[in-house]
Amino acid sequence: MLYGLAVVLFVLWLVAMGASYTLGGVIHVLLVLALLSVLVRIVQGRRVLS
Repeated sequence: MLYGLAVVLFVLWLVAMGASYTLGGVIHVLLVLALLSVLVRIVQGRRVLS
C-alpha cells in the first residue's frame, strides 16, 4: 500500500517537474512525502519481523 503511494507521489513529482518551474516548493514536498512513505514502510516491516 505504501509502496503504491510512494510510486504515485513520485510520478506526480515527475509530472510537476516537467509542467512548471514555479511550483518548486510543491514538487519538493511531493518528493519528501514519497520518501517518508517508503521509510515508514521499511520501519513497519522491521517491527513486524522482530
